[in-house]
Amino acid sequence: MTQTISLLLGVHAHQPVGNFPHVIDEAHQRCYRPFLQTLHRFPDFRFAAHFSGWLLDYLIEKFPDDMALLQEMVVRGQVELFSSGDCEPVLAAIPSRDRLGQLRTLAAKIKDHFGHAPQGAWLTERVWEATVVPALADSGIRYVVVDDYHFLCTGKTSDELDGYYSTEEDGRSLDLFPISEALRYRVPFSPAPEVVGYVERLADEGHSAAIYFDDIEKFGIWPETYEWVYEKGWLEQFVRGVLRSKKVRTETFEEFHTRSTTHGVVYLPTTSYIEMNQWTLPAPAAETFAGLLQQEKEAGRLERTKPFVRGGIWRNFFSRYAESNWMHKRMLQLSQRLEGLPANHRQPAMQTALYRSQANDAYWHGLFGGLYLPHLRRAIWNNLIELEQALDAAAPRAPIARSDIDHDGAEEVALHNGQLQLMVRLDGNAAPHEFDCYPLRHNFGDTLRRTREQYHSRLAAQQETRHQGAGIASAHDRVQFKHEITAADVEVDARPRAIFVDTWISAEGARHEMAGYELVQAAAPLHRLNFVATVPEGRVDKHLALEGAQLIAGWHCQSGGQRAGRFSTQLNLAMPSCDGYAGRYVLEDGSIPCGFGQQLVLAGFRHLKLEDDVLGGSLLLSASQPVALNAAPYYTVSLSEAGFEKIMQGVCLNLSWPVDGPPSDVVLTLEVVPRR
Repeated sequence: MTQTISLLLGVHAHQPVGNFPHVIDEAHQRCYRPFLQTLHRFPDFRFAAHFSGWLLDYLIEKFPDDMALLQEMVVRGQVELFSSGDCEPVLAAIPSRDRLGQLRTLAAKIKDHFGHAPQGAWLTERVWEATVVPALADSGIRYVVVDDYHFLCTGKTSDELDGYYSTEEDGRSLDLFPISEALRYRVPFSPAPEVVGYVERLADEGHSAAIYFDDIEKFGIWPETYEWVYEKGWLEQFVRGVLRSKKVRTETFEEFHTRSTTHGVVYLPTTSYIEMNQWTLPAPAAETFAGLLQQEKEAGRLERTKPFVRGGIWRNFFSRYAESNWMHKRMLQLSQRLEGLPANHRQPAMQTALYRSQANDAYWHGLFGGLYLPHLRRAIWNNLIELEQALDAAAPRAPIARSDIDHDGAEEVALHNGQLQLMVRLDGNAAPHEFDCYPLRHNFGDTLRRTREQYHSRLAAQQETRHQGAGIASAHDRVQFKHEITAADVEVDARPRAIFVDTWISAEGARHEMAGYELVQAAAPLHRLNFVATVPEGRVDKHLALEGAQLIAGWHCQSGGQRAGRFSTQLNLAMPSCDGYAGRYVLEDGSIPCGFGQQLVLAGFRHLKLEDDVLGGSLLLSASQPVALNAAPYYTVSLSEAGFEKIMQGVCLNLSWPVDGPPSDVVLTLEVVPRR
């Protein structure tokens, strides 16, 4: 009798909240649509699919015919739809009440539109913490998929991972399917007959199931995959090969789960897939981790030892990147405020904004992850600011508050007047790191500090790699360059990328960073913060204030009677158009010298407008006396599946003026002007 194996194949489709519509449309044209159309022609090929809720809403509205095709496949039993958190949050990183709410929201969408309540769930980025079990179970989920690596870390062997295991937490149980890493790296990169042959060999070895669940974007969006999967016919060859095989049958996870029994009880450690465990480490540790993996691989021990080489955990991104941590803690703060609001004051739009602000993509960075992408961080802030404005209308808060929101040991002062909001860390810089405009739902402080990344060490070679042998290369194995990158592009920032970061420059050119400001007064009625700092050359009194749509910053510099050089302040501003054609500087006479993507140097100015069509408004920068300006874009270097690239994070405006004897007073005003 021929030994047969069940191929449990699933695909995960997701687009980040806030992604550009043309990007989603292209993903649909090159991936989602041809994948569904191809599989629709083979009704005997059963599989699972997960579409994140935000993407599902978009596709149902924009491409109803293709979603009708998917619905037909569900009705005929060919496709099993998996659930998840509606806006694809990392469940472990949000409050338990929001986990349950997100899961129930997407499950209801699937039931309402496709007529079948989901039994399984996709676990975002396969980030596992036992604390997520109760919410999954309480929302009706019976099983989830995680990596086989998770199981190997418990001491299981690969030969034991051909079915599902059971776990429990706080009295609730959940079944767990292990995704095969060997299949993840073969599908769809190895030739189709080789992949089918690999599954057949598993059957010959007596395995019950071969389990695959991974990003559908590998089927058309990753480099070279559209030509490989569709034009050269990989997907159809694979499907036909599986259906012809006498050793392989396809099943949905639900079918397999119903007719099988658990392999036993297992308790997984807090982890994700092994690549993520490397990305979440600081650069030096990540280099050590990568070196250790390579050492074990070259010694032929990796398959045996990698379960004991853990790396970091997903939450390390909050300790690595202050910007991620700040977004996350502000989200938690507003979630708590919403929870405390009386039920009759809550609006559905509030819950929607909260859930969208929990989308995982902008909180982390690796080969994937969107922390480095301004438009994805901006989507988080758009929703946080919308939610906060609605909460303020329902339950007004004090104009000034002081607390340590992000748990970094330095308190922050929040100053708001209904139109604008400032957040200032009491870390000695007296520089706002959050500057919100409620009418525009925009945070002008949403910039990203340059930091060292482990992959920067690969830039030295400046040499692209080419795939050898049959098939195509995975994005994990590529080295490509979208832009020319120099050493200066990866220079690490020594100071925060905040607004009004000050420096005293002596007559001899020595730079003294103003990092010793102390808060001396917070005046609530005036919406004003007063700071003071002393330097060898003198003393600086600095104030920050909100008046209507204006942020006002003032400095009173005393040089102690000695010629003291110049005073400089740096403004790092997030302008949505970045280096696109829609952002430009406008001089007082109405002329346009350049866009945000170019350098602008002025010997002295009093008024400068930053116009941004994407923002839907402008920033008007005014000075009480002529000041010098040197403005330029600043970039970070990141690595994506398409290669190394430079991404503009904001405009960096350096303003300076002389301080040479008598006390010097300068006031700078940033006025937000919405487009009418």
